[in-house]
Amino acid sequence: MRLTTKGRFAVTAMIDLALRQDRGPVTLAGISQRQEISLSYLEQLFGKLRRHEIVESVRGPGGGYQLARRAEEVTVADIIIAVDEPLDATQCGGKENCHGADKEKGTRCMTHDLWSTLNAKMVEYLDSVSLKDLVDQQKQKMTTDAQNVVVVPRSRAAA
Repeated sequence: MRLTTKGRFAVTAMIDLALRQDRGPVTLAGISQRQEISLSYLEQLFGKLRRHEIVESVRGPGGGYQLARRAEEVTVADIIIAVDEPLDATQCGGKENCHGADKEKGTRCMTHDLWSTLNAKMVEYLDSVSLKDLVDQQKQKMTTDAQNVVVVPRSRAAA
């Protein structure tokens, strides 16, 4: 299984959105700048997320995007599936024709069950992680990072 940048960027952008949405709709331009993701790429991703009713757009001045559901109701699997990211470790896409030169008439390979089970476990895990879980982790990290900041007194800084 290979998670492409599409899935990674979608999850990252959704964490950014969920962290900031209590202050109102979040602009894609803001997410683009903070996360260093192309604005046009974000527009494509958020179009898909909107169609899957994970986010909703707010038009007009002060507009942007906000979650369409509570963060605890959105899973990582929801996000990845919404942006068309395949969660499949099999060579055949689950068609059981992974062995042989002719993929149309191919047969099931010896490791098909292994990769199919991995797919199920992967989806199960990603479905168990909510957007709220990821947001809470980020908030904890930001708090810990802020506590570890060392302030150098001016008299020492000049030396």
